[in-house]
Amino acid sequence: MNIVIAPDSYKESLTAIEVADIIEAGFKEIFPDAKYMKVPIADGGEGTALTLVAATHGQLIYTQVANALGHRVEASFGALGDSNVCVIEVAAAVGLDLIPVKKRNPKTACSFGVGELIIAALDTGCRNMIIGLGGSATNDGGAGMLRALGVKFIGSDGLEIAAGGAALKSLTRIDITGIDTRLRETKFRVACDVDNPLIGKNGASAVFGPQKGASSEDVALLDSALEHYGTFLSKQSGKDVLHFAGAGAAGGLGAAFLAILDAQLLSGFQIVAEATELERHIAKADLVVTGEGRMDGQTIYGKAPIGVAKLSKKYGLPVIGIAGSTSHDVKAVYAEGIDAVFSTITHPCTLSDALENAAQNLRTTARNIAAILAMTDQVRRQ
Repeated sequence: MNIVIAPDSYKESLTAIEVADIIEAGFKEIFPDAKYMKVPIADGGEGTALTLVAATHGQLIYTQVANALGHRVEASFGALGDSNVCVIEVAAAVGLDLIPVKKRNPKTACSFGVGELIIAALDTGCRNMIIGLGGSATNDGGAGMLRALGVKFIGSDGLEIAAGGAALKSLTRIDITGIDTRLRETKFRVACDVDNPLIGKNGASAVFGPQKGASSEDVALLDSALEHYGTFLSKQSGKDVLHFAGAGAAGGLGAAFLAILDAQLLSGFQIVAEATELERHIAKADLVVTGEGRMDGQTIYGKAPIGVAKLSKKYGLPVIGIAGSTSHDVKAVYAEGIDAVFSTITHPCTLSDALENAAQNLRTTARNIAAILAMTDQVRRQ
């Protein structure tokens, strides 16, 4: 029996690589002679760089960059081992989790550190980059990132405007003449699994601003500033940046990549699946096991396990999902190709207990699923 194990990470407890190893260990207790192909996956968010580095035997490269508050922090990006491709997660530089709740301020938070990571990747000779959007503390439309790359944002006084989303309201001109020339020969594929536009009720400020510390008044200010800024980006690029699906991702970083860096905004899962040759492995499988930290009704909206399931169904394969937890609406995944879902939680417990015991709970669940499969085969033969 050929088993493909292709899970996403369990946030705050296990990486996708660890999840795959543990599921394999559980299954081997029942099927020691099966052939296992582990293909840890991601959807462009947290863990994408680590997953792709591991899959290609690459390396993480560390450098100092500015976080969303401008403080120097150590961040990393991935250099893939089988190609001249680098993977950058914007959250590694300007992640929301790097900023204490009381200090979050999307009016002044700046994405400059993302540009610094791109410069560091360019310095290695990389000219093909995968960018994982998501988890940013910024709402500046990527202006900070572009500033690090040599773009100038000029106000009515002829000087550069201040950093942050609120200052974009005073923009009168964008000067790209000083942009790093190496970018002309660089390809950007942006992992973007939300379709939010830059502005409006479904835009970057309205949907993601509050979790970054924006009040209702701040949301209105930031949305207006992004509309003003987006108008300039649209004129600069000839693209409808204001309403383009995905332009509002990561506080509007999607808009900057689209307009100035001529990036492709793609499904994060699609990018990772191609880089790991997931479909090639699935085509040889008899069973596919996937999973994520929490599986519920939201899983069907671009999450990695659904991508795995849809690829598997091209080959008529059964798909099992293993999740750290599930909810009442998890049944939504059945229509998308996951045939059965199992939670690793077997009794009432606190979140801290669940996280602490995640590895053992996962192994036990994987072992029990394998045992059910074995018993089913025995019953069928009787």
